[in-house]
Amino acid sequence: MERIRSDPGALLLFLREMPKGGDLHNHLSGSIYAESFIKWAAEDGMCLTMATLSLSRPPCTAPEEIPAANIARNATLYGDVVDAFSMRNWNAARQNGHDQFFESFSKFSANDERLGDMLAEVVERAAAQHVSYLELMFGPDDGRAIGLGLRNGFVQDFGVFRERLIAAGLRDSLQAGRREIDAGERRQRSLMKCDSTPRPASCSTVVRYLYQVLRGLPPEAVFAQILAAFELAQMDNRFVGFNLVMPEDAPVPMRDFSLHMSMIDYLHKLYPNVKITLHAGELSEGLVPPEGLRFHIRESIERGHAMRIGHGTAILHEDDAPGLLRRMADQKILVEVALSSSDGILGIRGNRHPLRTYLRYGVPVALATDDEGVSRSTLTLEYRKAVEEQELDYRTIKAMAINSIAHSFVDDTTKARLLSELASAFNRFEVRHAGLQ
Repeated sequence: MERIRSDPGALLLFLREMPKGGDLHNHLSGSIYAESFIKWAAEDGMCLTMATLSLSRPPCTAPEEIPAANIARNATLYGDVVDAFSMRNWNAARQNGHDQFFESFSKFSANDERLGDMLAEVVERAAAQHVSYLELMFGPDDGRAIGLGLRNGFVQDFGVFRERLIAAGLRDSLQAGRREIDAGERRQRSLMKCDSTPRPASCSTVVRYLYQVLRGLPPEAVFAQILAAFELAQMDNRFVGFNLVMPEDAPVPMRDFSLHMSMIDYLHKLYPNVKITLHAGELSEGLVPPEGLRFHIRESIERGHAMRIGHGTAILHEDDAPGLLRRMADQKILVEVALSSSDGILGIRGNRHPLRTYLRYGVPVALATDDEGVSRSTLTLEYRKAVEEQELDYRTIKAMAINSIAHSFVDDTTKARLLSELASAFNRFEVRHAGLQ
């Protein structure tokens, strides 16, 4: 790799072929490329609101609504929609990257219910890059937990509120969600032809799920989702943990951050075996007041019981950052680093990104895509950024790939198998490239 570091084409081919282990930080809807959403919208008879370039459900009778099938008939409109659904051709003079990134989700969210199609796209793309394991974040219960929380109203006594939500049918709603996932996975296997002979290699990719909690909602809705996440991980081994999503800098997540950690802390005691990874420190100076940068990562670990941290870009703004970094290294708390989204959302890139600081302190790190469809990236391109922009060597990126399996939330038996297969894959890869001139 050192010999081809300055040859972008050769480096890309090398990194695409390199085994990459797992992608631990991957939002399912954000991983879908805009072109797929446009295609599915046309097939489903959906509409496009021209003023906002957002998809909506039929009939297309509102002002400025046109059939989504018309998008592909107009090359200029097609390009505009792809740009609106992603960071492609993002122009900082028109809108900051943070808003462009997060606002894109509302534009295609009306068409994000094709679970099987989405799974097939993400899994096949991962397999083509020698990714053997995925942890995908999504909301599996179609908002039922949110509805239960809102209908029951917030109760300060978490124990009373938990019992009230369970009595109101929380577990039944999760069972309904499981049936929908079963149907989605059947659709995925059909699209990927996993029952054919020979069986496609992509069908061997191991997929597990993280329940994503929308933390920008009222406290009763957030608590209900966190409870649902703990409950679902107990009843369905496909769900290996949960995470809090939505912009960390938004008013509600900033205001209620410690409250959310209190909710997790309470429920963790009742469900101690459920694993937790949390978005924390996905912030930068100036985005929020300095006080908001000083505690999110530490509190996510101490009270949120996070075994992994997503992004962690604000680590150096935390109180006693060196002590926190040493603690993360000692406790082997992995950081899920998504270089493309940190660049696009926060403008943090190159030597401003704390990746090398984490490595210097011995904190385990794994590269991740975050939202590869919105960012117009892949895990291969994240590795390329690590080599070209972070100047990492082969041993370091190989260790990151191994970390992505070693720190996954999959069961121990499957983890041992994946680690063994990854070691064999690296051995074959290195033998092939040992004589490269």
